[in-house]
Amino acid sequence: MSRGVGNTQKKILLLLYGGIGLSLARTPHAYAKVISSVSNEWKKLNRDSLRRSIKSLYESKMVNWKENKDGSISLKLTEKGKDKILTYNIDSLKIDRPKRWDGKWRVITFDIPESYRKARDALRRHLKQIGFYELQKSVFIHPYPCGDIVDFLIEFYNIRKNVRQILAEDLDNSLDLKDHFGLL
Repeated sequence: MSRGVGNTQKKILLLLYGGIGLSLARTPHAYAKVISSVSNEWKKLNRDSLRRSIKSLYESKMVNWKENKDGSISLKLTEKGKDKILTYNIDSLKIDRPKRWDGKWRVITFDIPESYRKARDALRRHLKQIGFYELQKSVFIHPYPCGDIVDFLIEFYNIRKNVRQILAEDLDNSLDLKDHFGLL
């Protein structure tokens, strides 16, 4: 029987995924931002509700749990849990528009094999949702810094070896792209 995931369970999944966010944080500012948001959410959780929710997540196979020698418990997201968390977190993926464009293009290219078709299609869909311009089926362009978001998607889908990120100063269709992104 498939049940919905409650608010406490969503928070637990997001908190666990915050650990991945820490590993992707490239700057002290980004690291502090992840720590702050995770800490604030952790404080809001009720202990009894937390225990019930963790048990339910374990039973639904969204997390694995292991009791450590010191009596503490380690939780780890399963692939099913990662899939769930992305659906909760996907609405928050957003590329910030700086006050001034740096004049560089972020080009994402990928060659993801057919055996990873779902990951390829999901990456394509996410890039479109966050505002990338699709130049070709496997080439996407954006004018603003977005490396952390792209890294998040690449790591989530485990496709690092199939995706390249390029920072370009000039493209032969720059005028069309500037028009598309409202940079003229």
